[in-house]
Amino acid sequence: MTKQGVGIALVAVVVALFVLGASPLFVVDVTQTAIVVELGKPVRNITEPGLYVKMPFVQEVTYFDKRLLDYDSSAQDVITQDKKTLLLDNFAKWRIVDPLKVYQNFQSQRGALQRLHDIIYSELRVELGRHDLAEIVSSTRADIMRVVSKRANETASGYGIAVDDVRIKRADLPEQNEKAVFARMQAERERQAKQYRAEGAEEAQKIRSEAEKDREIILAQAYKESEELRGGGDAKAFHLYAGAYRQDPAFFAFTRTMDAYKITFKDKSTLVMGPDSEFLRYLKQR
Repeated sequence: MTKQGVGIALVAVVVALFVLGASPLFVVDVTQTAIVVELGKPVRNITEPGLYVKMPFVQEVTYFDKRLLDYDSSAQDVITQDKKTLLLDNFAKWRIVDPLKVYQNFQSQRGALQRLHDIIYSELRVELGRHDLAEIVSSTRADIMRVVSKRANETASGYGIAVDDVRIKRADLPEQNEKAVFARMQAERERQAKQYRAEGAEEAQKIRSEAEKDREIILAQAYKESEELRGGGDAKAFHLYAGAYRQDPAFFAFTRTMDAYKITFKDKSTLVMGPDSEFLRYLKQR
């Protein structure tokens, strides 16, 4: 066979290999690492991007993503320390730090993701089982997630995986428990409302009692002052009467008697007394 024939044959073989999908060339992207496997055994670990050559039909290439990856699980049941069931939906950020170890353990990135799911769910179940429902949904959630992230990373590191962060996306009660929880919440709110009403009524009674006490004190003080003023006025009046009487006792007695007549005989009054009564002495005089 001539050289031209050999060249044509080689070109035909290469074209046939491309058509059959058994190209000797493969590309590693900047976001990937590649493991070249020969007869089921890894022979090369390629971390730099570029064009590479492999043996068709003998060697295969398995790719792994070296970027920060997302893990988002479906909701699963978790039991808390106070025996409450939570429907937990969580997510995580993770990376493949040792592609060769990942391949040796799982043969693919999908297998590594499944193992990661088992690790995170196991750590969540253990840690949440140490806390009550109220702590999980409020005060200590951040601390719980830090512990879960640390332990999940320690476990996953043995498989060539790094877990950067684990978070709870949503935590709900199972549907069968919602009505009971709602009833308890409603009863608790009603209890608080009754307590607030009772406290308000008690405070109102205190305010009314205090106002009534102040009212009585003010009235008593006013009565005291009025009596003092009345007594002072009466004293001044008596003093004036006494002074007037001393100046002319007969005239004073006459005027006072006339005033008494006006009051006594007003409106056709009827008065029964003896003719020698001292009260009528000025009427008997001519």
